[in-house]
Parts: sequence; structure tokens; C-alpha cells
Amino acid sequence: MANTLSTNIVAGTQTATASKRAWIARYAPTATRVILGLTFFVFGLNGFLNFIPPPTEPMPEGAVSLGVAFMNSGYLMQFIKGTEVLCGLLLLANRFVPLALVVLAPVILNILAFHLFLLPSGTGMALVILALELHLAWAHRRAFAPLLTARAAQES
Repeated sequence: MANTLSTNIVAGTQTATASKRAWIARYAPTATRVILGLTFFVFGLNGFLNFIPPPTEPMPEGAVSLGVAFMNSGYLMQFIKGTEVLCGLLLLANRFVPLALVVLAPVILNILAFHLFLLPSGTGMALVILALELHLAWAHRRAFAPLLTARAAQES
């Protein structure tokens, strides 16, 4: 009888663990999509409305130079921030998610490079954003399969 009881407890524990994993697998992409969408929507909107206070510590010279160049271009900063707002909205609305991920990929790589080379204090957050992007890309990997074909078939 004790053997049957311990077998039932182990089976129940395994079922609970499997159920928990299934729940995480089901809701993790949604949570990731919302977090990434909010991040880009809020920080993109901040590029236009400046509602987040700027950092109090001085920025390195290279970071300031790059920011000034973006602003002085007359369009680049607005283009980047507009792209962030639009893609953030697409992610939040759960519409065209693979397209939003493709458009955001170079933005995220530039955020990572900026922090790696010019402002290392933000590298951790840049890596988190990259991890969120990669997790969502993996969740939507079937949508990317045609893009990763070595030789695309031509339609006649």
C-alpha cells in the first residue's frame, strides 16, 4: 500500500510539473510580446514627448556625439522613434508580430552595440531586450522559415 501511495504521489507531482510547464509555454510568448511592445511603445513615445527624465550622470563623449548627429540629421531620430512606436503598437495589438520583429531587429542590434561600445552601463537592459526579441522570434519561427531558405523558388 505504501508503494502505491508513493507511486501516486510521484505521478501527481509529475503531472503538476507538466501542467506548470504547459501553462508557461502557453503564456510566455504573450507576456514577452506585451513586455517588448510596451518597452518600444513607451521609449519610442518618449522620443517625441520627453516624459522620462534624462539621466543625471553625464554621458560619454561618443554617446553624446552620436545622439547629436541623429538629432542634427533632421529626420533620423524621429524615424527611429516613430518606428519604435509603430512596432510597439503592433506587438501590443498582436498584429503583424513577425513583421514587427523583423523591423525591430536592426534597432535592437544598434541598441546593443550602442551600449557595448559607448555606454556600457546599459548593456544588461540591452541584452534583456535582445533575449525578448529572440524568444518571440523563436515562438514565431514558422513565419520566418521562408526567409531562411537558401534558394527561394521563383513564382511563374
